[in-house]
Amino acid sequence: MDGLRVVPTRRHGRERLYVCGADGRNVAWYDRGTGRVALLGEDRRQDVLQALAPFLTGPVTVGPPPVPTPAELARLSLHPDDDLAPNRPGEALLIALDRDPAPAHRLRPDPRRRALAAEQTVGEALDRLEDAGWRTLHSLSLPGGDRVHHLVIGPGGLFAVHALPARRQRVRVADPEVTVGRGGPRPLLRRMRADADRASYALTAEVRPLLVVTEPARLEVGPRPRGVRVLTDADLPGLARLGGILKPAEVEALYATARDRHTWGRV
Repeated sequence: MDGLRVVPTRRHGRERLYVCGADGRNVAWYDRGTGRVALLGEDRRQDVLQALAPFLTGPVTVGPPPVPTPAELARLSLHPDDDLAPNRPGEALLIALDRDPAPAHRLRPDPRRRALAAEQTVGEALDRLEDAGWRTLHSLSLPGGDRVHHLVIGPGGLFAVHALPARRQRVRVADPEVTVGRGGPRPLLRRMRADADRASYALTAEVRPLLVVTEPARLEVGPRPRGVRVLTDADLPGLARLGGILKPAEVEALYATARDRHTWGRV
């Protein structure tokens, strides 16, 4: 077991333990979610299992890494500059605030920061759905300056998610207009439908618009908006119960297409 060390990692609620050699290279990893130990070489099997022994919980499967799926192969061939998967929730706003911060003497809070907080709240909630078979991409820019705040793909289908900040304010939804607090009504649902239609065209699959209102004092929805689902951020875990539309392989294939920057340049 000389030279082997175990390095834990955690992403989107999924834990994986990497076993590294003295030179820092991985020789195996243990995925707690699947109960599988993936060996990169059979010659270190016993050493790897001995190093992982304190961390193993329940029965495990030991063997070589699974054969990559077509979606995984597509991801591996994607240039890092064209891969949208690393985008953080609110990526575009983070960049804008870094390049052009509000003046220090500004009397009112920069509205971009409220919008950023909403996107981060919604994005983090969507990322937590990964264990239920959902995949999420954040801050997808469309030609012309529009943007899909979040694209979520899972057993229940595809949703173009718009995060609306409404902390402690009343929100009224009267298709196609949305009113927050004492502000004027905006035809937000019309814009959301247009963005979802563009996403559908890019992915050749139905993408439905989903409005998520963050931390409202009260949410009032008139007659059910045509084709648009309206939720609060507290309702998002309920998406995990949706299913029956996409199989796991279809989810991964659509995710592989959606994470490629070039997919969105033709809409």
